Amino acid sequence: MTSNAPITRDHIEERFRSIQTEIEGVESEARSYTAIAVAAVTVTVVVLVFALGSRRGRKRRTFVEIRRV
Repeated sequence: MTSNAPITRDHIEERFRSIQTEIEGVESEARSYTAIAVAAVTVTVVVLVFALGSRRGRKRRTFVEIRRV
């Protein structure tokens, strides 16, 4: 506002509403990014645990050879 008109309660409420709308937009965008990041980390951890578990299983596996006499 460049004029010297008095600031009324309506002006302040209008400005707060516009700021709140902007914040809600940023918040929803941040939540979607957070959900994507959490999903990616979860998948990575599950794959890593599976890979390490199967490697450990191969190391500890006993090989039994049966021969007919």
